Amino acid sequence: MSLNTANTLSDAELDQLDDFLYSDHVSEDCLDLIGVHGLFCALNISSTPLAEETWLELVFDETPKWASEAQQKEIMSLLKRFYASIGANFYSDGEIELPCELSLDPEDDEDIAPLAWWSQAFMEGVFTQEDNWFANKADDDVAQMLLPMMVASELFDEDDINKIRDDENLCAEMCSQIPELLVDLYLHFHAPEK
Repeated sequence: MSLNTANTLSDAELDQLDDFLYSDHVSEDCLDLIGVHGLFCALNISSTPLAEETWLELVFDETPKWASEAQQKEIMSLLKRFYASIGANFYSDGEIELPCELSLDPEDDEDIAPLAWWSQAFMEGVFTQEDNWFANKADDDVAQMLLPMMVASELFDEDDINKIRDDENLCAEMCSQIPELLVDLYLHFHAPEK
């Protein structure tokens, strides 16, 4: 059994994790499953691992109100496996499939598109380790590769980013590039060209 297969969560396990992240056991500012995926993508791409206790704070915002020790152990195991499965997918040069549409059109009952939420969590992971992402100030490649995530996140109010966001075709094209750019970013940090 490969590392990737061993850590991959089943649909039932993903539903279980999603249900917990939407439950009364966690803060209103807790990430949902889409946000956790975005955060974990950024943390796996970064050249320096982030301490588990730090990324748990980013996921939960505050300590969950665990119903039992067994629940805590189970949810923590699911989160660690989810994190590891994304890392294994990058390592095996697999295509990263986002848990949402590559579009900035909000769903019927939402104010924000799931891709924007994913991108916000991804950028939070970048901000948390900004020094690692931009260690080489002369290297403009990282900023270029991050541009679609920055546009999709709706966190930035710069004129050039607003112009891209206002151009529906260009914005859609950028959003469609995100999975491929995640792999490019991973290779940039973990398999740099000599």
